[in-house]
Amino acid sequence: MATVLITGANRGIGLEFVKQYLARGEKVIGTCRDIEAAEALAQLSANNENLQLLTLDVASDESLMAFPAQLANIPIDIFINNAGVYGPRNSVFNNVDAENWLPVLRVNTIAPMLLTQHIIENLKQGEGKKLLYVTSKMGSIDDNNGGGSYVYRSSKAALNAVVKSIAVDLGGTGFDVAVLHPGWVRTDMGGPNGLIDTETSVIGMISVIDNLNSDNTGSFFNYDGTIIPW
Repeated sequence: MATVLITGANRGIGLEFVKQYLARGEKVIGTCRDIEAAEALAQLSANNENLQLLTLDVASDESLMAFPAQLANIPIDIFINNAGVYGPRNSVFNNVDAENWLPVLRVNTIAPMLLTQHIIENLKQGEGKKLLYVTSKMGSIDDNNGGGSYVYRSSKAALNAVVKSIAVDLGGTGFDVAVLHPGWVRTDMGGPNGLIDTETSVIGMISVIDNLNSDNTGSFFNYDGTIIPW
């Protein structure tokens, strides 16, 4: 039985990750900012002893620093950094400023790095040693033919750079690391016009995680397993 840590587990893709890993019989630790408001997670937790819920606000330095104490000495086999925000939808040229940019960078780019550093001892104790970070195809510089979306695009491109370095730095210690594009999913963030549902997306991403190894670590994967150019 693997232990899977999933951030942003209260809805959308994160919640679907929780459901599917529980269905596989794995132990899941799900985090979100407000557990009391996470009704779907609470229902799952009430019916499954393999689900543990912990509070984590990735936008808060205090919460990030306090999180290892909540984990205690639990070994983590698979870490899925799913928590993220889109930010302002109208971040077009002449409409971007630091006030709306910095909070998105903090959540999407900085927090994943800090959290990884904070829980590295738990990750080292795990047997799986797989680190996954949910990114977006919009963070691909090569694929950017539409322009705009400065805030979100830049935060995910920066996350990709961070994770690539994590893959290089931890590669010699047995870790396999990758970024995952979930597809255009029908969620609160993706909107109602998304091309796929959360179940399809997560089925694909879990297959990618299952097949992640030392040969393909450091890659930028689409949910269907194909490689996305940086």
